[in-house]
Amino acid sequence: MSPRLKDWIEEKLEGWLGLEINREKTRVLDLRQAGQSLDFLATPSGRIGTGMGGQRYWNLLPSRKAMARERETLRGMINHRQSHTPLPELIGRLNRHLRGWANYFGQGYPRASFRHLNHFVRYRLGKHLQRRSQRGWRARAGVSLYAHLEHLGLVRL
Repeated sequence: MSPRLKDWIEEKLEGWLGLEINREKTRVLDLRQAGQSLDFLATPSGRIGTGMGGQRYWNLLPSRKAMARERETLRGMINHRQSHTPLPELIGRLNRHLRGWANYFGQGYPRASFRHLNHFVRYRLGKHLQRRSQRGWRARAGVSLYAHLEHLGLVRL
């Protein structure tokens, strides 16, 4: 980036918009180079990807920090302290939370991240069902845990 363009951008941000630039944290990236990505406040991070026919696109996906924070939130929602909560009520809370998270991070191509969270939630709910009963929970014959949770209304991201 040329110094003249950088000065113009800084002048617009600080003068016209009244914002203060933190010069220690601010950097200029060339996202066309391999390995460059942009993480901003754990919002979706962006990378330039290459699609069919060599076309380039802006690939948005949740950052690692956002994924870790979401897993920690889900651990708090599905834990031993929730054993008294009826399963439909617990699933209703999870659905509200997951839909909101998916609406925020659903821009771009978050399919792999969503698949990871789907697996994580179903795994935690399976462990939760095992913990609730002294005999251990088992699905009916021919019904998987995933099918049972889907029947109860658990959303899939």
